[in-house]
Amino acid sequence: MARLLAIDYGTKRTGIAVSDPLGIIAQPLETVDTKSLERFVLEYCQREDVQTIVVGHPRQMSGEASETMRYIEPLVGRLRRAHPDKQVVLFDERFTSVLAQRTILQSGIGKMARRDKSLVDKVSAAIILQDYMASVGM
Repeated sequence: MARLLAIDYGTKRTGIAVSDPLGIIAQPLETVDTKSLERFVLEYCQREDVQTIVVGHPRQMSGEASETMRYIEPLVGRLRRAHPDKQVVLFDERFTSVLAQRTILQSGIGKMARRDKSLVDKVSAAIILQDYMASVGM
């Protein structure tokens, strides 16, 4: 079975997570400079069999799209054009950063390591991916 790749987009840094080949477990993969995100996804998809790219859909508490969507919508379009053989989907990412911080704190990681914002980004991507897989019955 093919992997699923998740993107927690940020204007500076973007967290990436990936599923295992069976689509059971999501795990943090990498945090990349957003400027090199599309190249990273292309290179990863050339190395690994990826079926679906899940992009976090930032929403406000009211359910309206956040300001970041002005960057994400064009990104999703470019990903769909660059990877026509893959499903590219948006998935609600509300509260993932809070959950990621809580998960990191509960994991016992040291205080200095917890200050690494890139860790929060890739753990957030893993939470987005795990939630997506649960929502589609994986």
